[in-house]
Amino acid sequence: MKFSKFLIFRIFFILIISPLFFNISKTNAAEEIKITYSIFSRTIKVNSLKTYAKEGKSTKTLKRILKATGAPDEEIRTVLNKDFEVPITIASKLVYSEIGNVFLRRLSSIIHPPRATDERTGMLALRASVIQGINIGNGKINLINFFEGYPTKTVILDVSALSKVMNKVESISELLTFFTNSPIEKIKSN
Repeated sequence: MKFSKFLIFRIFFILIISPLFFNISKTNAAEEIKITYSIFSRTIKVNSLKTYAKEGKSTKTLKRILKATGAPDEEIRTVLNKDFEVPITIASKLVYSEIGNVFLRRLSSIIHPPRATDERTGMLALRASVIQGINIGNGKINLINFFEGYPTKTVILDVSALSKVMNKVESISELLTFFTNSPIEKIKSN
């Protein structure tokens, strides 16, 4: 009994002190989104995007970027705040399924960590972001939670790759409907 208390104390001490000696850094969530288009890029802070989504207030940089989309503010805020209720177990099955792998592979060319040289790294980051985003949203995920759950400080959003995908899909709502309804229903039935 005395030995087990001593062992618990030692394990606790090692866990507390190890970050000081081994310089183990805490995993951070995304702080900024770097939007790239060809040789041009703009960076927006995730916090400013979150404030815009909740309150409608935006910085000058964010206003310029949003104005370039040509969409009304209400529509953009609706897309940013659109919650998808997905139990974490189903999300986990989905992101590791065949259709999930295809979706993540394609999405990893659009959204990826900086200096990611392979699609596998992008896919791992996306999986982590989905799971962490659902955790942040208490069983729901939206774009803000997704970016807050991204495991690197900076997220790259490649507009050139996005436009190639958008040319194949008629609308974002069609894409969201396909990827949120069809696979989830199939997974729920398994």
